[in-house]
Amino acid sequence: MAIFRKTVPLGEQDRLAAEADGLAALAATGALRVPAVLGQGQDGQHAWLELEYFELTALDRLSGARLGEQLAALHRAYGPDDVYGWPRDNYIGMNPQSNRSHPSWARFFAAERLAPQLAWASSNGLERVWRDKGERLCEKLGAFFLDYRPAPSLLHGDLWGGNAGRLPDGTPVVFDPAVYRGDRETDLAMSELFGGFPESFYAAYRLAWPLDPGYETRKTLYNLYHVLNHLNLFGAAYLNQAKRMIDKLLAELRG
Repeated sequence: MAIFRKTVPLGEQDRLAAEADGLAALAATGALRVPAVLGQGQDGQHAWLELEYFELTALDRLSGARLGEQLAALHRAYGPDDVYGWPRDNYIGMNPQSNRSHPSWARFFAAERLAPQLAWASSNGLERVWRDKGERLCEKLGAFFLDYRPAPSLLHGDLWGGNAGRLPDGTPVVFDPAVYRGDRETDLAMSELFGGFPESFYAAYRLAWPLDPGYETRKTLYNLYHVLNHLNLFGAAYLNQAKRMIDKLLAELRG
């Protein structure tokens, strides 16, 4: 078996441990294919994670459809209780991602997703007036969920086109997760943010499990988290997009 080895400085070994935890959680469902975790350790000044190596190419129509069906199956892997979060914190890109549990999905998303990113963004170009708007959005977030209570689905958590592909036999594969339990729509929303998934992926998912009314509005809310994260990771190129999204969501609340 070919092996893919990731290495990080010893001070960052928790990122690899979080990745291994997420891959194991996804694999345990049997819903979709992920690289097997083959080993973890340290040597000298580095920590390492060894994974099953795959030769991957971009998703096509057939593999996209299979992945859509499989993602719907993954999202039916609910937690034992109506609790949103995960037993450990992990990472979204290079930034830490808090997964402290909440019985309320709106409260979880406000406190553990938007609020930390807004706080970091204040030192990365987001003016105080916009942080105030973001905090107002967090305070009123429950209004988006008056008639919608999502199940605590197991999520990939970082489902953009660069984290999915297909094997030569057409089997879809996902990797680099940031798992937690939350609204299944967050995975679908992120998949739309940067593209890379064929339309067959969405059609197959919706056939397996239709989306609820209001998804288009919630999609903006969920993707605000990732746009703020990109602002905090990569800089001001994402600043205006974040502002537009905040204003759009506040306008929905006023409407």
